Amino acid sequence: MFWLVNDEILAFPFDGKYPEGTAKSGDTYNHRKLWEHIRPNGAEKAFDYYPRGRVEVDRKGRAVIYSSVHISTEYFPEIAEIFELDEYTVRYDHSEHYRCVYDGL
Repeated sequence: MFWLVNDEILAFPFDGKYPEGTAKSGDTYNHRKLWEHIRPNGAEKAFDYYPRGRVEVDRKGRAVIYSSVHISTEYFPEIAEIFELDEYTVRYDHSEHYRCVYDGL
């Protein structure tokens, strides 16, 4: 999972470091629970205030970056590097799941 906070990508690949907020499936696979454990300095708002997204890799190794429409393409190479992706597809998600403060403007 990742957020764009104050023009910086805050990314948390699934590596077991934050078991309370990340999992490959189940009740803890969401931004809200992870945010409760990692809330960074300077990020004073709720988890859904900031643009956010996630990376999913299927069993064949194909990576998809699901993202808020408010994260510009300039950030995807950095996200790919953090998540160690050689190739990826970007899917802007217009659903309520990725809405943030900028959707109301």
